[in-house]
Amino acid sequence: MIKAILFGSIGTIIETSEIQRASFNQAFLEKGLDWYWSKETYKKLIKKSGGSKRIKDFAKKNQVNIDSNLLREKKTEIFNKKLKTEKIPPREGVIEIIEYAKSHNVKIGLASTTSTDNINALFTTVSNVIYKNDFDFIGSRTVVDKPKPEPDIYFKAIRSLGINSKECVAIEDSYESALSAYKTNIKCIAFPGAYHMDDDFKICQKKLNKLDISIFDIS
Repeated sequence: MIKAILFGSIGTIIETSEIQRASFNQAFLEKGLDWYWSKETYKKLIKKSGGSKRIKDFAKKNQVNIDSNLLREKKTEIFNKKLKTEKIPPREGVIEIIEYAKSHNVKIGLASTTSTDNINALFTTVSNVIYKNDFDFIGSRTVVDKPKPEPDIYFKAIRSLGINSKECVAIEDSYESALSAYKTNIKCIAFPGAYHMDDDFKICQKKLNKLDISIFDIS
C-alpha cells in the first residue's frame, strides 16, 4: 500500500527547463561573459546535476577562470525573481495527484536537493493552487550532506515520514535524479522535463508525460 508520494524536484511540479536556461544566459550577460547556452547546449549540460558544477565544467572547457558559486547565485537570483513575479502553472496531473493523496490519507513529500530559495520561489509561483502546507516533508540541499544523484535526500524523506522504501513512490524528471530514488530502493515514475525527454529511464517503473492516479497502484 502506498503511504507517500514523493515529488523529486521543483521540475516535477512546474516546467522549469527553459526558465533555467534563460536565467543562466541572463546571469552570463550581467557578469560580462560572452557565453550563451543554446537549447541544444543546455540539453547536453543538464545530463549532470548541479548548477555550480555545470558552470565550472563549462568554464574549464573554455579555459575561463571564474567563481562558479557566485555565478550560480546570480542565476538563482534571476530564476527566483521570475518565479516570484509570475504565476507558472503546475505540470499536467500534478494538482490531481496532490488532491488524490490528500483525500486518501497519502503523505506528500518534496525530496529535492535544490536551494531553499528555489523551494520558496516554487511555492510563490504556484501559491494560488498548491500550498506549502500540502506537503508533509520538504527537502533542500541544507538538510543533507550529499545532493542527488546520491540517495541521502530520499533516506531523509522516508525517515521523516515514518515509512519505508516499499511504501512510497517517487516522481523524477531526469535520469540523474531518478538514480537517487533507485539507490534507495524506491519505485520511481519518470515524468521527464522538456529537456530530459530522451533520457534513458530504464530504472523507472513508468514514464509519463501526464501524471494520473495509476501511479498509486504501481507494482
